[in-house]
Formats: sequence, C-alpha cells, structure tokens
Amino acid sequence: MPAAEIARVQKEVDAIYRKDSRRIFATLIRLLGDFDRAEEAVSDAFRAAMEKWPIEGLPQNPVAWLVSAGRFKSIDKQRRDKRFDHLEDRPDVAEALSDDATPLDEQELLEDDRLRLVFTCCHPALAPDAQVALTLREVCGLTTEEIASAFLTPAPTLAQRIVRAKNKIRDANIPYEVPARDQLAERLDSVLRVVYLVFNEGYSASSGDSATRADLSGEAIRLGRLILQLLPESEVRGLLALMLLHESRRETRATEDGELILLDEQDRSRWNRALIDEGAALVRAAFSSQEIGAYAVQAAIAAVHAEAPSAADTDWNEIVGLYDLLLRITPSPIIELNRSVAVTMRDGPEAGLAIIDGLLADGELDKYQLAHAARADFCRRLGQYAEARKSYERAIKLTAQGPAKRFLEKRLAALTGAG
Repeated sequence: MPAAEIARVQKEVDAIYRKDSRRIFATLIRLLGDFDRAEEAVSDAFRAAMEKWPIEGLPQNPVAWLVSAGRFKSIDKQRRDKRFDHLEDRPDVAEALSDDATPLDEQELLEDDRLRLVFTCCHPALAPDAQVALTLREVCGLTTEEIASAFLTPAPTLAQRIVRAKNKIRDANIPYEVPARDQLAERLDSVLRVVYLVFNEGYSASSGDSATRADLSGEAIRLGRLILQLLPESEVRGLLALMLLHESRRETRATEDGELILLDEQDRSRWNRALIDEGAALVRAAFSSQEIGAYAVQAAIAAVHAEAPSAADTDWNEIVGLYDLLLRITPSPIIELNRSVAVTMRDGPEAGLAIIDGLLADGELDKYQLAHAARADFCRRLGQYAEARKSYERAIKLTAQGPAKRFLEKRLAALTGAG
C-alpha cells in the first residue's frame, strides 16, 4: 500500500475520531452495557479501521462500521475470556451480546445516545462533582488533566472520582436512559451544570495552544437544544441563550495567529447576528416565566453586551443591576469578581479594586488566575505599576492556556515602559 494512501486514510480516520468518537462510545455503552468495555471497543474499532480501510476503502457509513466493529470485537474478546458472570443481572445486554446475527439497526445511530449518557452520568446516586467529572470525561472526551484544571483539583483525585463513579453505575445497575418526565426536573440542575462546564471549556479552553475548542462549545449547544426539546423550562432556555450569545462572538475573540482580543476591541460587525437574535429571544422567553434562574440572568447580561452597538454604548448600570440580582439568586465569589469588572466600567477602577481585594483577602480565589489578572488590570489603570506587576506575575503562573498566558505576558512587559 503506497505511503500516500495510508497517510490519506489516517487523515480521514483522525477526522472521524475527532468528530464522532464520543458518539460511537456512547452508542457502544448502550450496546455493551459497560463504560470500560465500550472505551476498549472504540480503540479496537479505530485500530481495525486503520488495518482495513487502506485496502477496502472507506465504508459508506464510517460511524456505523466503527460501531459494528467495536461491538463484535468486544463480543469476541469476552467469549475468549469467558467473562459473562457480570451479565447475570443485565439480561438485556446478555441477550444482545449472545446473538452474533443481531444486525446493527442504522436507525439506532440516529438516536442520541450522548443525551442518554449525560443523564446516566448525572444520576442522583452519584455525587455532584462526580457527575460533572464523569460527563466531561465520558461524554466529551476531556482528559483528566483538563477536568482537574477546570475543577482546581489534583488530577489523581479526579481520576479516582471518575473510577468510583463508573463503579457506582455498574454496581447499582443505574439505567442507561433518559429518565421519565416526572423524574426530569430533579435531574435537570446537574445536567445543566455539566452542559455549561462543557461549553466553558470550549469557549475558553483551560489549557493548550488554542483559546477555544469549537467542538466542545458546539457539542454543549447541541445538547442544550436537545434538552430544551425534552424539557422546555425557563432555565434550559436561559442556559441555551447564554451559550448562543457567547458563541456569537467566537470569530472575533482571537486574531488569525490565535492571540486574544478583548471584548471592547472586538469587531462587532462580525458578531453572528442570527445567534444573537435567537439568544435574545430565549432570554425574553425565560424572563416571561414566573421563575427566573441564574442562567437566565447571566444570559440577560450577555444580551446587554451583544446588543450594544459599541463598547462605549454598553449599559453598565443595567449590567451591575443584573449582577446584583444574580448574587441574590446564587451567591458566589466568581460572580462577585465578574461584578467588580462591571463596577469598574461604571464607577472606575478604584471601586472595582476594592471589591477584588476583599475577595482575594478571603482566600477563595487565590488560585483563580482571572482574579489576579483582573486585579492587575485595575492596578495598571490606576498607575499602581508595582502592584500590577505582582498580580500579572501571579496570574501568569496560574495560566495554562497559551494565548491567555501570552496576553498577560505582553501586558506585564508593557509595564516596564509605563513604570
């Protein structure tokens, strides 16, 4: 086989892996009934593709081929190992595995197994942090290190949490399904929190050379739309609106070289008006409800930014008022930090610095790089260059994302001339 043909197939396989591996994984969990076997089956399927596709060519439906290959390789492996004891309590899975002739109905691939997987990972039998960590790992394919960075938690601790969660699902026979409608509400908070964390990792990557990961934010928005179809509640509308409004600015948040562009310097003519209009309509629908939740308020803040014709025309007084409402709904030092930026824009950097110094004195945000970056900016604006330098250095040490670190380093270097 010519090297060029092998390289071409490898490129195709890599593209399918990036785009569809988690969908394949979710479907294999449904077919095999086990997280670890499904993960192993995904690896076996892609390995088989690299062996066969250069010779046979790409199949008409690569995803269906990979699911079938993974499924039957797992069946063969289990038969060789004679490990069927664990299936005694899962007759549905045992029956499916025992029948080699059972065809893989292509229509099954059109069902959204990832949505089932999200609800399984967010089952109330699991601890809240375990729900989030497991979903980010298994639904979206984030590495343990990426999740640990988002959680400000050591990677070994996160890995143990994920393993315990998978064992709990197996040992408790937690069903792989979207719950009945009368059970949806109690499960919704965890699901929405997971979806929002996935979006945040895509919108502003916690580490790496890219400021964003469009695949993750796109996946979060897709899941948000599916959940809204399933449960058209105010907070689901609020979360989807929030994601759409942020996503509308994606193309203007970095230069062609991948360097960050701040909100007030972005080309607003390039913002996606269709996403803004859809998000704003969802905000209005959410606020028409009797119950206004945290996601809806955050979406309203994003809508004020999105609908302002320029940075100078932003209604900062309204944004501060919305943050005040948000703090009443869900008190949080992160929200107070974000509010301090709005207060700075309305009342000046001295007012914002007082808020941020109080937050840092409490110690909760000491390892949060955005708190130190914001403090550095406020001190810079006030001409307190020595304090700004210390805060920039602290923020840089805490930053794992390449573009964000380079931005802070440039700001720090500029202080040499200013100071």
